[in-house]
Amino acid sequence: MPVLPYALPREPALSRAEVDRAASLRTDESALQQAWRDERSLALVVTAAGVPAVDGRLSLLPTADAPPGERYLLGVGADGGTVFAVRPEHDPVPADAAVRPIATVQSLRDVGAALPAREAGLVVHAVALANWHRTHPRCPRCGAPTVVVQGGHARRCPQDGSLHFPRTDPAMIVLLVDDTAPALPSSSDRCLLARQAAWPPGRFSTLAGFVEPGESFERCVVREVAEEVGLVAWDVQYAGSQPWPFPASLMLGAYARACGDPQVDGVEITQSRWFSRAALLEALEDGSVVLPPPVSIARLLIEGWYGAALPGDGVWR
Repeated sequence: MPVLPYALPREPALSRAEVDRAASLRTDESALQQAWRDERSLALVVTAAGVPAVDGRLSLLPTADAPPGERYLLGVGADGGTVFAVRPEHDPVPADAAVRPIATVQSLRDVGAALPAREAGLVVHAVALANWHRTHPRCPRCGAPTVVVQGGHARRCPQDGSLHFPRTDPAMIVLLVDDTAPALPSSSDRCLLARQAAWPPGRFSTLAGFVEPGESFERCVVREVAEEVGLVAWDVQYAGSQPWPFPASLMLGAYARACGDPQVDGVEITQSRWFSRAALLEALEDGSVVLPPPVSIARLLIEGWYGAALPGDGVWR
């Protein structure tokens, strides 16, 4: 079989980054303290309400103005200034009503695609670290409270000395194309979309699922497709990845072949159907189908198959 002729049309929004993560600084506490005091250094405050932004851009404060709290090294910018995330001891209330929280779970999904690459990389890094620190304050071995080390990229147990690192949960996300497709992007092949029970009517997307322990990415695709729509997938083709800190996933995008009539379980997946390009465009234009927002790699997989941008912002209304 020839390789599937599809690719992501652009880099996923939340995969973009321009700041050097500067891993060598993480174990140098003296250098970290010096960087914090550098007048060029900036702090991005991560609160329960989100990361503040003004007019769609992140609000980066001088470190001298940052509230007290846990500090996480995000990296070093092109100007030599260091950028930190700060998770404050108490969530501050913005004094400026124009300041809008954007990095909560819902809002980062909404605005992530509009952020410049530098800011997108910073906010995803900050939110992912903050989510992990918020939910892993104690040693999993003995239950003792742990302390932040390595610039926020680990926690150490003072009781037994063990180190614990942020977790990332790999998940596959796949767009199936029918097996009769000729190896041409302009062909009349179809793609398979499905909808979850929890989604509003009309919401369709690709299939997705978490990689299980001891399982390869390709085997995960085959298993999840069989479980969710009762089809056999093959020719799994990796397409790209995207961090998805809701709370700690890494989405591994793929295309794969399949054929036949989907059989959904009616519990997790309530509907699944094949779409030709013409049928998908018609459904989007009449509003009977809503695709994921542009920030999602699922949207890029679909547009990579379609061969052009598709209408609709993916917002549930």
